[in-house]
Amino acid sequence: MKTEFTKRQLRNADTQLANDIFRRCVHCGLCTATCSSYVVLGDERDSPRGRIYMIKEMLETGAAPDQTLTKHMDRCLSCFSCMTTCPSGVDYMHLSDLARQEIEEKGHRSLRVRMMRSLLSETLPYPKKLAVSLWLGKLARPFRSLFKAIGFKEMHAMLELMPKKMKRSAEFAGGGTARPLGQQHKRVLLMTGCAQKVIRPSINDASIRLMARQGIEVVIPKNIGCCGALDQHMGREKAAVQHALRNLKIWQAEEEHGPIDGIIMNTSGCGTTVKDYGHLLSKQKGIAEEVERLTEKVFDISEFLMNSDLRTAEQWTDLKVAVHMPCSMMHGQKITHQPADLLQNAGFTVMTLDEAHICCGSAGTYNILQPEIATSLGERKAEHINRVKPDIVATGNLGCLTQMSHYSSTPIVHFIELLDWAYGGPCPESLEHFQNRVDKLAKD
Repeated sequence: MKTEFTKRQLRNADTQLANDIFRRCVHCGLCTATCSSYVVLGDERDSPRGRIYMIKEMLETGAAPDQTLTKHMDRCLSCFSCMTTCPSGVDYMHLSDLARQEIEEKGHRSLRVRMMRSLLSETLPYPKKLAVSLWLGKLARPFRSLFKAIGFKEMHAMLELMPKKMKRSAEFAGGGTARPLGQQHKRVLLMTGCAQKVIRPSINDASIRLMARQGIEVVIPKNIGCCGALDQHMGREKAAVQHALRNLKIWQAEEEHGPIDGIIMNTSGCGTTVKDYGHLLSKQKGIAEEVERLTEKVFDISEFLMNSDLRTAEQWTDLKVAVHMPCSMMHGQKITHQPADLLQNAGFTVMTLDEAHICCGSAGTYNILQPEIATSLGERKAEHINRVKPDIVATGNLGCLTQMSHYSSTPIVHFIELLDWAYGGPCPESLEHFQNRVDKLAKD
């Protein structure tokens, strides 16, 4: 793609980066076939290629982001399926981050949308605030149709997606160390996720139990916070950087108590962001080597377990599990087979879903801020689940789990909950009706 930036413009590091990204694009349009928003809407402006043209025009002219660019960038799910498809290696992820920063700083949105975005940014990354918000949301949920009637679609969507009942408290609440059962082989830090520890604490419980049984000491730093993903995807780079810097300091402090074999992520959206801290923090002076050293220790829990010698599963089942790979895992981190391999090795019958490359519609806060498109994608994913008729759907991200549970009657769990069950842990709460079937198979 030809660009026309001036020499003065190219002195700016962000503009130089954008220029390099633009020049890799060859206009082929292959990205449109795998773009989730384009598949639903069929509008060129809702494809990566269309957005690239609009971003290029904005940056070249120096104009403020207009309503058209803002609208179509807000419709991007950041699934990055386009990056997996692109034959030229166009770095759409970092280009979209730049565009969102420009929109957040110089663009215009309605008061309603700005209020909703601020509410999400000030609530979701903070577990205590989120817990209070969920209780308040429970009281407001019966009136959600009123919000829809007055045109507050984002609030309606948020109340629709809120859990109907609060999950039981985490077995491993707060910071601390879970000692391994038997001889210790490794020591890891676990990032427990902001919303996850409130909405689905059983995921962290299962992760800790499973690793502890494998001789892995699991440390949950007391003051660990948000990875910064939510603010970064909203174009709030400064807030995302502050989250990242705080986490780096905490990791460094934990290393003083002993070597770390891994920084483990069990929420794939967080994993994609944390593995990219080198880029997010590239403007911070004097820390590049330290960031690289620490992020090399970051693993999705499926990657880490694939490189660990898991012993034989204690419960062998005939349950059919359809694996939904989150976009942030498959496209963001290039993890494609590890969860399925782990489940198959544990005795589950693994199934695949059609259109695996298409997003379920969760995408962080997307199903709240863009409910119509998210609904289309959620219903589309539910159709594929119904077609293969699995007993269970397993995924690797809380957002996907929440989204698909809203549209599908098939039980949706995190794959780590299934692995924990297979290797001696308790049956996941939503799968208790399968326990007799598993017990009977074990006796036979």
